[in-house]
Amino acid sequence: MLDQILKTLPRITDPRVLVSTEDDAGVYKITDDVAIVQTVDFFTPIVDDPYDFGAIAAANALSDVYAMGATPITALNLAAFPKDGPMDVLAEILRGGADKAVEAGVSIIGGHSIDDREPKYGMAVTGIVHPGKLALKGGAKAGDRLVLTKPLGIGIITTAIKAGRASEEMIAIATANMKTLNKKAAEAMVETGATGATDITGFGLLGHLHEMLHRSCVSGRIRFSDVPFIQGVGELVKFSVPGGTRANLRYVGDKVAWAAGITEDEKLMLADAQTSGGLLIAVSPDKLDGLLKGLVARGVETRAVIGEIIDGEAGKIVVER
Repeated sequence: MLDQILKTLPRITDPRVLVSTEDDAGVYKITDDVAIVQTVDFFTPIVDDPYDFGAIAAANALSDVYAMGATPITALNLAAFPKDGPMDVLAEILRGGADKAVEAGVSIIGGHSIDDREPKYGMAVTGIVHPGKLALKGGAKAGDRLVLTKPLGIGIITTAIKAGRASEEMIAIATANMKTLNKKAAEAMVETGATGATDITGFGLLGHLHEMLHRSCVSGRIRFSDVPFIQGVGELVKFSVPGGTRANLRYVGDKVAWAAGITEDEKLMLADAQTSGGLLIAVSPDKLDGLLKGLVARGVETRAVIGEIIDGEAGKIVVER
């Protein structure tokens, strides 16, 4: 629906705009050597602890800059909170975001707040990149390998939290994953020279992979058995599936060729809406080993080779067992 609305807006004619709505963030050329990368994201609480919520929201907002192969440098806070609400809770949310910004080497230089009954928090982030070193969704090429840097299952787990079905251990693991910056994964990606990249967030693995394939005019193949999931998600999916995950699966319905035996639950797991998910990196076979070594050297725990780019219909995904 948003795509249809955006098509009604005036076209961008400024030649300094290198990337706009077609990728994870907008890119504006300043000089031949420097471009700025801009993005914004905010959402309602998905965990109970306000500090963790702030840190997760900040990591999520920063992620799009990392996905472009850029370095975030500044951020603006976006906060919605009831004016008669507990100010110590708002302070903890902002502290969580501030600590994550410090970890990223980002300066929070301002922001905006409004009175709202339902709390919301996020950031508008600016980064810098060399115009010739952008990692774009549309850069994937047939033969590239697909590498994922965080496990899936966040949407299913956060829905289970609301229903009281998630264990404390699972909540802790999910929270730690969401709070983890994609900074180190992005550094390894840039060092290696990825052909294309995106981050996995609200549209799930299948949705974001479809976008990458469609913009690159290629197809892709992934293996369910190679896709990493947070332990226990396979059981929770039987009881706790967010509406966004179901919508994601409906959206990619005619864009996916499923292998025989892939269950409905497994399809939902691949379509699960993520918050602050990992990077999905397309890298040429000759650079795959270098990327994996770079991820290991930087302590990135998840570095799963889940499939490859293949020739075929633009945007088509083949899912094998």
